[in-house]
Amino acid sequence: MPAVALQSLWSVTAPAGPACPTLGGERSTQVAVIGAGYTGLTAALHLAEAGRDVAVLESRDIGACASGLNGGQVIPGVKHDPDTLTQIFGEQAGERYTRTVGGAPDLVFELIARLGIDCDVLRSGWIQPASSEAALAPQAARVAQWQRRGAPIEMLSRAQAAQLLGSERYAGGLLDRRGGTVQPLAYARGLAQAALRAGAQIFVQSPAVKLTDEGGRYRIASPGGSLSAPCVIIATNAYTTALTDTLRRSVVPVPSFQVATAPLPEALRAKILPEGQAASDTCRLLRYFRVDRSGRLVMGTRGTFAAAPTTCSVRHHYRAVQEIYPQLAGIGFEYHWGGLVAMTTDHLPHLHELAPGLIAGLGYNGRGVAMATVMGRLLARWALGAGPADLGFPVTPLRTVPLHAFSGLGVRASIQYLRLADALGRAAGA
Repeated sequence: MPAVALQSLWSVTAPAGPACPTLGGERSTQVAVIGAGYTGLTAALHLAEAGRDVAVLESRDIGACASGLNGGQVIPGVKHDPDTLTQIFGEQAGERYTRTVGGAPDLVFELIARLGIDCDVLRSGWIQPASSEAALAPQAARVAQWQRRGAPIEMLSRAQAAQLLGSERYAGGLLDRRGGTVQPLAYARGLAQAALRAGAQIFVQSPAVKLTDEGGRYRIASPGGSLSAPCVIIATNAYTTALTDTLRRSVVPVPSFQVATAPLPEALRAKILPEGQAASDTCRLLRYFRVDRSGRLVMGTRGTFAAAPTTCSVRHHYRAVQEIYPQLAGIGFEYHWGGLVAMTTDHLPHLHELAPGLIAGLGYNGRGVAMATVMGRLLARWALGAGPADLGFPVTPLRTVPLHAFSGLGVRASIQYLRLADALGRAAGA
C-alpha cells in the first residue's frame, strides 16, 4: 500500500521563525530549558522577562514537534469536570486548580495580544458536539458546573449545533466561549521571537543527550557543546527521551493525525463553521475539526505509529469528513501530517520535581495549546522561587505507567477497538 506524502498545512502557512544557532562550546546559565515547544518557550519568556538568564535546548527546530503539528484548538479546562477536580484534590485546592485550567485560554490570548504574535488568532469559542443523545446528559452537567463558576458556556440544541457546525450529524452539544483557534506553528514561532527579544537564548538542532548532576548544578551535554545551570526545566512532553527515563515512562505517547482539504468553495465555506469555532466531538475516538484562514477544513483523529501513513490508513479521516460533511463529496485533500500526544493514566497534566532544581510539566491529553502555555508559566514561577503551594496547581509524585514498554501495543489495540465501537454505534444510530 503506497504511503501518503506528509506535509503540514501549518508549515506552509506560518510566518518564518527566528534564526537560532546550534549549541557550541561550554556555556552556563541560571535556568536551562529542554524543549522549545509551548511549555519551554513560555517558561523561557517569563523567566527572561523576570530578568533571569535562560537558555533553551531544542533537538529539532522550533515547533517541529507537537507544538507546531497540533490542530490549533485553544480549549479551556482539562478532561475532568470541576466537581470531579474538587473530589480529587479537595475543595480549596480543587477550586484553585479549576481556576488555573479554566483560565488557560486567557493566558494564550493575552500573550498573543501583548506580544503582537501573528498567528491567525480567533477567539470565537470551542464546540463539543454530542455524537449521540446519550452524550447530552453529561454535557449538561458539565455546563452547569462551569456556569456556577461564572464561565461563559452553554448547551446547544440539535438545531443550534447544526447551524454553528454546518452539519446535521450531531444531537446537540456545548459551546464554550472561552476557547478559540490559533495557527499553531505560528504561535510557537511567535513565542520564540518574544523570548529572544526578552533576552532568552534558544539553541536548535541541539539535542540533550546526557544530564549530569554535578552537586548544585546540572550539566546538559549536546553533540556540539554543553550547558550548565542550577535549575533545569524539562519541557519535552510526548517527545521525552531516556535522558529522563522515569519521566518518559510516566506518559504514553499517542499518535494524532490530521488532513486538510483544498480550499472550500465560497458557498460551502459560508455554511461550514461559519462563525469560526473549532470543534472536538464526543466519539470514543474523537474527531476534532476546524476551518483555517485559507478556507480549508482540517480534520484530525487518533492516527498511526507509522512514519508515513498509507493511503488505507488516512481513509479513516476521509470518511470522517464525508460522514460529518457529506456536502464536501468531491473536495480533494491536499495536506497530511501528524504528531504525538502525551496521555496520562489519570487524564490530567502533571507537574513534577524530579530532583532539587530539576522540574518538569507534561501530559496535556490533547489540550496542549492552552495547557502547555499555562504549564510554562507555572514552571517559570517555580524556578523563580514560588513554593509549590503558591502555584495554584498540584505538584504530584512521579509515577510510571505500568508495563510502559508495551503501551504502544495497547494504544494500537485501543484505537482499533474504539474505531470499531464508534462504527457500530453509528450503524445503530446511537
